[in-house]
Amino acid sequence: MTVLSMLWSTVLVGLAHRLRAALPRPAARRVMDRITGTVITGFGLRLALSGN
Repeated sequence: MTVLSMLWSTVLVGLAHRLRAALPRPAARRVMDRITGTVITGFGLRLALSGN
């Protein structure tokens, strides 16, 4: 599990490094906000529907 976590972190850092010029742009920020909102809503729905 530790190796998988380290690999995932490496991928995220590499991706952020490659996209660093595009990330501050307003369009990129809107896309990231939409993705984040969708993920948080999905987690919330999953939790609400789990019955626990």
